[in-house]
Amino acid sequence: MSEEPAAAAEVSAHTADPTAPAPEATQASDAAQADDPAQPEHAPAEVGDPPVETDDPPVETDDPPVETDDPAAEADDPVKAKDPWANANLPWQGKPRRVDIACWGAITLSGLYYLALLPFRASLVGTHPLVSVLLNGSTEAIVSGAAFASKGHGSLVVLLIFGVIGTMKFDIIYWWAGRLWGERVIQMFSGRGKRSQKFVARVNRSGRWLTWPAVVLSPFLPIPNALVYAAAGWTGMSWVTFLILDAIGSLAWVGMLAGLGWALGQSAIDVAQEISKYGLWVTIAIVVLVVAGQMRSAKARS
Repeated sequence: MSEEPAAAAEVSAHTADPTAPAPEATQASDAAQADDPAQPEHAPAEVGDPPVETDDPPVETDDPPVETDDPAAEADDPVKAKDPWANANLPWQGKPRRVDIACWGAITLSGLYYLALLPFRASLVGTHPLVSVLLNGSTEAIVSGAAFASKGHGSLVVLLIFGVIGTMKFDIIYWWAGRLWGERVIQMFSGRGKRSQKFVARVNRSGRWLTWPAVVLSPFLPIPNALVYAAAGWTGMSWVTFLILDAIGSLAWVGMLAGLGWALGQSAIDVAQEISKYGLWVTIAIVVLVVAGQMRSAKARS
């Protein structure tokens, strides 16, 4: 009985004050205020919050834009930095190795060797032809040596041996160059014209079927011997095979010249002695021809 007056008093209190909100409405209003982001009491908290509250971090912080504009970074980048050794006139690619420098130096020294012998080439042909054959392997010295041998001054066998050594002593260097640098050194020797492209294409197509007989016949062919020897190295010919084929071709060439000198006999001796007599002028003429040939080759390559 005591509970009924209390309940009636509570009902009367709510009825007497119509402005007081109901408990259910108060709870709903509080929930709506908590979920509404437009409430002013939550706005300052959202503005002041650091950006790390977001689940996705900014991508821009991972790739700083200053890297693309920094010249020091571009210089350190091997892809973007310019290669100082990138030169089409050099047979190797990139920075030269020790073996590249050694081979290039050997080619240079062989050229300087022949230039140093030029003043003595004419004077030796009529006085000491065998020495000239061994040192130089020149055509006129072989003919002169065989002519002297036909008159009992010297041995034909020694002449043939000296001739083979003198003509092929530096050939292995050009084979080595072809083995190291391939097509680039062939283009350097022959230029970059249509002839060079045709020769390279023919070597690629024929391989050893072209290089093997070419090495043997190289002294008789109207093309630079260095080009043939480099092609032999490029196509994978072993150095033993190259030396054997080169020796066969050199022996055939020296034998032909020796036969010519033997047949000419005294006439060849007289001509050789006249050449030695006017050796200075002959040397000057040879130098002029060599320089003209080099200038023509350089012009053809350019």
